[in-house]
Amino acid sequence: MSSRNRLLAFSVIRGVAAILVALLVATVFIFLTSKEPLTALQHLLISPIVSFRGEAPSIDLQSIYTILAAMIPTIFTALGVCVMFSANEFNLGAEGGAMAGGFVAALVGVYLPLVAGVHPVVAILAGALTAGLITLLPGFLKVSFGASEMVSSLMLNYVVMYVVLHFLNNDFADRSKGATQTYPFLDTAKIGQMVRGGSKLSYGFIVALVVAVLVGIFMYRTRWGYQIRMIGINQNFATYSGMKVTGVVLLAHFLGGFLAGTGGAIEVLGRFNTFLWKELPGFGWTGITIAILAKNNPFGVPFAAFFIAYLNKGCQIMATRSDVPSEMIAIIQASIFLFFAAEHFLSGLRQRIVVKSTQQELAAMAAPASVKEEAN
Repeated sequence: MSSRNRLLAFSVIRGVAAILVALLVATVFIFLTSKEPLTALQHLLISPIVSFRGEAPSIDLQSIYTILAAMIPTIFTALGVCVMFSANEFNLGAEGGAMAGGFVAALVGVYLPLVAGVHPVVAILAGALTAGLITLLPGFLKVSFGASEMVSSLMLNYVVMYVVLHFLNNDFADRSKGATQTYPFLDTAKIGQMVRGGSKLSYGFIVALVVAVLVGIFMYRTRWGYQIRMIGINQNFATYSGMKVTGVVLLAHFLGGFLAGTGGAIEVLGRFNTFLWKELPGFGWTGITIAILAKNNPFGVPFAAFFIAYLNKGCQIMATRSDVPSEMIAIIQASIFLFFAAEHFLSGLRQRIVVKSTQQELAAMAAPASVKEEAN
């Protein structure tokens, strides 16, 4: 096995170990806070896919559909975060990008009559472009004035939220409704459902999987993706190599927002009949967790998104059917952050893998020479 494959295997082992440790921490808290810890653990780990309500346990398809539906927006925000983080740009604007993308897509879905099939595509592209331009702003401020993209994007999320709420409340609200929301979307703008029964699993799920593959190909098989990753690894080397660092950095910011806005638009048009978000949806923060779990690899994003969606569903069931609060998901996510961010977590194992791989490669290089000497 080559050194690259060994290190890839180590990354998988390290990720699984971090998840198991996080679950172990959650288990300790459950035993400390619950009067029925084993029942609570059953609801957390098994109930999202297995129903125990009948005479015998059975696969809960509706719950599985709900988990898959919850993955749709977070896959897109996580892909956006992967692109920006790969360039070593800590833009946190995916949260605001998702909300802006959903709002603009909703307006197109309400006020711009188009034929079926074309309408949702135009609405999604309008929302995605808007979000891309919004997340481009922190990148522009950084390359032009040296402003921290982390701080500016974090503040920009709330600017976006209040701008959306301003227009929603004062210009686009349906006053005939008891709650603040837009007028209903035109039927041609809605994204179809893959299954019936209220799960809200739209065809956006298939789009999300396809986009994850496309983003992975872009990042690992194209010149632009290589430049984004190289700038993230060593920006000085990229500069001396002749790469247009400023342009590539801005491209990473724009693509990150574009993907986040796509997720917000698909979520709004595929799950709701009107736009009614009154606060940041939370998809951007979840996307950061998923991107960290996937090690900024777009191909790993769907699997990490499924894991987080599964945990969220398990915590909801556990909070409903046991005495453990749903905030347990925050403890699990915090533990995952801790061990993934810890540089020295399993560092000894990584060092042994590197040393062993190096020794084997050196031995393989020396073997032909020794065989040749014996022949002489």
